[in-house]
Amino acid sequence: MKGYQYVLLRLVPRVDREEFINVGVVLYCQDADYLDAAWELDPARAAALAPACDLDGVRAMLERVRAVCRGETGRGLPSLDKRGQRFGWIIAPRSTVVQPGPVHGGLCEDPATELERLMERLVRTA
Repeated sequence: MKGYQYVLLRLVPRVDREEFINVGVVLYCQDADYLDAAWELDPARAAALAPACDLDGVRAMLERVRAVCRGETGRGLPSLDKRGQRFGWIIAPRSTVVQPGPVHGGLCEDPATELERLMERLVRTA
């Protein structure tokens, strides 16, 4: 078993209202040298929370998180060599529409399978 940490990515369309829906998961497992993100944006849920929310902009932010996980640089992305540094950058609080939740931990055999399990359990509604 390998220890891992994860954060939920939250859609917070109006920071002043503090309402959100879970839209993704970032999972970091140092023992497996693994860092990745998965996301799924349900337009109906987002519209119920904030009808005027820019969903294309939200998708772009979520793809940016995934790009950071994968170590991509350029286009305003940070240049961070180590996965742990990139995870730290992702979990840093920001006042944006896509925010990380608190860090949680667990144990798993396969981080990619665990990422999918967390998506199913914590993000998907159906």
